[in-house]
Amino acid sequence: MMKNALKGLAVVAAAALTLTACSSGGSGGDGDNKTEGNLPLNIGNFLDVTSWDPSLADIGFDGPYMSAVYDPLVVVDGDGEPQPALATKWEVSEDFKTITMDLRTDAVFSDGEKFDAAAAVKSLEYLKAGVRSQEAYNKVESFEAVDADTIAIHLTERDDTILYFMGLGRSYMMAPAAIDDGSLAQAPVGSGPYTLGKASIPGAEYHFDKVADHWAADDFRFDPLVISPLSDPTAMLNGMEGGQFNVIYGDQSAIDLAAANDWNVSSGLATWVGLQFTDRAGTTEMGKPLGDLKVRQALNTAFNGAEMLKAIARSNGTATNQVFPADTTGNLSDLNGLYKPSIETAKKLLAEAGYADGFSLKMPMAGPFQPYQAAAEQVFGELGIKVTWDEYQFMDYMGNAPTYPMFIGVISMDGNAVATVERQIAMPQWYNPNTGLEAFPEIKAQTEKVFTAAPGDEQDTEIEALNKMVTEEAWFAVWYQANNSYISTKEFTVTPVIGMMFPTLRHINVVG
Repeated sequence: MMKNALKGLAVVAAAALTLTACSSGGSGGDGDNKTEGNLPLNIGNFLDVTSWDPSLADIGFDGPYMSAVYDPLVVVDGDGEPQPALATKWEVSEDFKTITMDLRTDAVFSDGEKFDAAAAVKSLEYLKAGVRSQEAYNKVESFEAVDADTIAIHLTERDDTILYFMGLGRSYMMAPAAIDDGSLAQAPVGSGPYTLGKASIPGAEYHFDKVADHWAADDFRFDPLVISPLSDPTAMLNGMEGGQFNVIYGDQSAIDLAAANDWNVSSGLATWVGLQFTDRAGTTEMGKPLGDLKVRQALNTAFNGAEMLKAIARSNGTATNQVFPADTTGNLSDLNGLYKPSIETAKKLLAEAGYADGFSLKMPMAGPFQPYQAAAEQVFGELGIKVTWDEYQFMDYMGNAPTYPMFIGVISMDGNAVATVERQIAMPQWYNPNTGLEAFPEIKAQTEKVFTAAPGDEQDTEIEALNKMVTEEAWFAVWYQANNSYISTKEFTVTPVIGMMFPTLRHINVVG
């Protein structure tokens, strides 16, 4: 039972919701030969590439694929801080409305075209118009090629998250000709450290040829490089044991075997797990009870998140009741004791709200969430809450779950505190289509204080105040925050990044 539960959790995590240089090294596409000074890297990723087009790609699990064939303007480090890549440095104007970037002059696209400011502007304009990538550029007025190796990003208003989102995976540069002919989704053309090899089998394994004179070749000491999507964690673990992979997305079974196999384990917070309220204002008939603060507080108090972390996630995470990642800006350890687990207290709160006998509602359910369903049913039963579960196929869950007043969520977090404010509180998302801010004017006013406060300590103070408010208002019922874990052979280390379900190649390093 536990093994199946962990397998389900791995699937849930996979859905949470975060590409010549002048000559090519490697094997000419067969991926069988090793370039001197490099090590073979075979990655077992949980999902297939969403799209080779960066405007359509998913930040979460597409990182290894995208970072192989494309160079970004900006990357993030393990703390989520923006770092230089194709953009060597940048300056933000005093009014926060212009970002000026200096660009590298030695990058070349795999079709032979040179990377320059005009190419950067074309890619940025394409990303701004993209279905997924536009999130990073909502406050951009225009992009300007100042000269051959300088660009300016002109904003309509201050944007504290643009560099963070660009670094997460929203600034990959594409060859202008490939943008024009619309071929990127099928055939990536970037200036990255690898090109997509001819031996690749879509959906099964992707082989990459190393670009010998790439400007950052020494940072990518992998050759040959193969990335294989494999959704079955048991098969992935078997591949690790059999030597097929040397880096995988790992579940608890893999973690348990790591020491005996001399594998490295890297774990980092990735998602929060709990009840997402989509009608916290109680505007719908079914969601009316959630409009009462005491009902939301009761649901927070009724669940023992620390025990769920131990029983379901095998302690692979952190016990906290907040959506700001533990030990980062915004998360306040003092708030973790706000809702001391107690069914009796929860019953009392429900009675004070007029629901002594509970209430009825519907909730969505899909196979991967069943480990949580049993715990939820037990608690709801003790509170007299009668839940009818509407069953969905996993791939349909995200589209339907937000139409219910609340649902069990495993929701991706961000390492940037302002991004957390935007994604979890202020801006509509798939998991939060109606923010409900209009019904909570004090919280709405506090979010504005976050966005207008001076960057640094002043803004951090406002973020902490906002988190205190939403936690006391029980905007969420967070059970715990879960880790993502990566297993590697002793030759490699992986740096987890909050916001990326699988880090990019820049976050995989050769030991020594």
